[in-house]
Amino acid sequence: MIGALRSGSWLTRERLRVYPLLLGLGLGATLLGMIVTRIGVFDHWGRPLGSDFSQIWVAGGEIWAGHPAQPYDNVAHAAAQAAAFGAPDSFYSWPYPPYFLAIAALVAMLPYLAALAAWQGATLVLYLGAVLRTGRGLWIERGTLIGVALVFPAVTVNLIHGHNGFLTTALLAGGAMLLPTRPLLAGVLLGLLAYKPQLALAVPVVLIAGGFWRSMVMATGTVILATVATVAAFGIGPWQAFVASMAFTRHVVLEQGGPGFAKMQSPFAAVRLLGGGIPLAYVFQGIVTVAVLVALAIVWKSHADLRLKVASLLVASLLTTPYCLDYDMVMLGPALAGLASFGLEDGFRPYGKTLLAAAWIVPLLARPVAIATALPGGALLMIILFWHVFLWARAPTSERPRAPQMSP
Repeated sequence: MIGALRSGSWLTRERLRVYPLLLGLGLGATLLGMIVTRIGVFDHWGRPLGSDFSQIWVAGGEIWAGHPAQPYDNVAHAAAQAAAFGAPDSFYSWPYPPYFLAIAALVAMLPYLAALAAWQGATLVLYLGAVLRTGRGLWIERGTLIGVALVFPAVTVNLIHGHNGFLTTALLAGGAMLLPTRPLLAGVLLGLLAYKPQLALAVPVVLIAGGFWRSMVMATGTVILATVATVAAFGIGPWQAFVASMAFTRHVVLEQGGPGFAKMQSPFAAVRLLGGGIPLAYVFQGIVTVAVLVALAIVWKSHADLRLKVASLLVASLLTTPYCLDYDMVMLGPALAGLASFGLEDGFRPYGKTLLAAAWIVPLLARPVAIATALPGGALLMIILFWHVFLWARAPTSERPRAPQMSP
């Protein structure tokens, strides 16, 4: 058994066809069941479909009503959600910088279910494009790769929440892949990540380590231009309200685990889930963040394959923030596609195939396992995956094994 796990011989072509298909059928049935059993815009449990998206749509309505700073007022935002959906199952706070208000205003132009479908559909296409680009050269045909990307469990988690994981993934993976060939466009895409800054901490490290100075200038310019545009469109009030709301986000949402530490997949949340205090959690998060950023800089200064570099950035972006949730793990999709593509060309490291398979399924299991056992499997697996990619990228070409043929 150890030998099979080490070589990955258990992961045959037939299993790669059958297992994702079976899982996809199960996940698809879950989504279909939620839609069929809905009552109006509510699911079977009385929550709006695409639960987290509901407050984005409500925030857009507040903007059209002439109150762009209101989403940052928790009392007023909660009242607006209650007015839109009745008594919601829970309150969803607005933690985003004012950049995201433009998206909120755009989706709020449509009725709720139409807005949810348009938002998830459009950003899902962007996510699939990122997977196809990083997974170039895979032995499976494009249609099969799209199918595997769609049944990646993090996709279902993101769809259930109606969240922005697809957009974040497309901006980060797409921007990183374009750095060597389209540096200006890459800078624009990476600069747009300012809407979710906690997942962009690793970006400057990559740009500096890789010497992508034109991309750095373009990313900085994109952030400045976007900031000026938000002030011109909404005034300075939302920025003042955003800064004032950060204390609530830090204390209630992060430190006290508002969404639940089982749902959060960061090193910080891992310590809190295991019963550690807030200072210890910050120390551990700091150690992991510094170590990962140093390793990331080493990888991007090297001559490693771009797919390994992009995978290291995607995983690093999840590890270097204390606030990473299970739907953010959709960012692993392009990373795994790129690693599989490179491995089939150049050879996998020991346990490489098994680790990729574990990372593929972990978004489905991380939260229920954490709830049942208080074990932070998601964060631990991502730490192991990053270390594996770092060693893979650092290995001299002569030391890499040749890729074995996939068993029938």
